[in-house]
Amino acid sequence: MSALYLDEADVKHLLTMDMALEAVEAAHLAHGHGRAIDIPRQRTRLPTAALHILQGALPDSGVFGYKAYTTSREANRFLVHLFDAASGRLLAMIEADRLGMMRTGAAGGVAARHLARPDAATVGLFGAGWQARSQIEALCRVRPVQLVKVYSRDEAKRQAFCEEMAQSLGGEFRPASSPEDTVRGSDIVVTITTAAQPLFDGAWIEEGCHVNAAGSNALIRREIDETTVRRAGLVCVDSRPTALAEAGDLLPLLEKGRLHDRQLVELGEIVAGIRPGRGSDAQITLFESQGMAIQDLAVATRLLPLARQRGLGRPLPT
Repeated sequence: MSALYLDEADVKHLLTMDMALEAVEAAHLAHGHGRAIDIPRQRTRLPTAALHILQGALPDSGVFGYKAYTTSREANRFLVHLFDAASGRLLAMIEADRLGMMRTGAAGGVAARHLARPDAATVGLFGAGWQARSQIEALCRVRPVQLVKVYSRDEAKRQAFCEEMAQSLGGEFRPASSPEDTVRGSDIVVTITTAAQPLFDGAWIEEGCHVNAAGSNALIRREIDETTVRRAGLVCVDSRPTALAEAGDLLPLLEKGRLHDRQLVELGEIVAGIRPGRGSDAQITLFESQGMAIQDLAVATRLLPLARQRGLGRPLPT
């Protein structure tokens, strides 16, 4: 059987948030039980562009592979390469801009499912771009979200985002007047930006709040301050080695000895029941999302049979 090439249109046609949530949770469950391999992101930088590679394996699904993406002033381009774990045969190449956006949102949704209070209904969102859409869609699947307060630097973009998301998801979306307005009164706070400096004062976070910090996947990025991290009774990461290598939000505290690597709990450990999640309704919890290859691979393994069933994709000459 020939390997398939799936483009962005194929992925958009096939991939749903429910599928992404199930796939990402399954990947973290396998990781928590030690039945997955994930290699921290590797980067090759040139003056004009950079290449980023995440690789890993899901032995129980019979696959391994990698996601390679390039970033430049011209554009960002993403491809997932999926291989059969027994034969090494190429199974699929999948354009992965939308796939990556959906699995990143799903990771936040899985974290909220296990860490946010069950009655969490108000979300404060920093960011109004492409990635922010899936963050909110996932939260609406796992918690009874009624109000989303949205803050971004561009007021017009903020307003347009609220109108679009209210139409597609329902519920109330309101442009926030300030970072403080975004955080105060929120049961869940989400940051999905490219900020280099913290977006808000951690003193504004309410007791019992859960924070999904999803944008700081490089040393030069910081979305949350030291106060937020210190107030968190539980600091959860998708992968401990990756967080220690590139979590810009956590590294300043780690370097100062105010946070220790043994305090970082992996999401898979919580999903698998190996480590406890939220300890009380008043506890503040934090999830730092850097992204893992096994998330991409888990989604890809679910897309491939659907594509074959529906006659989508193009055969590759391998």
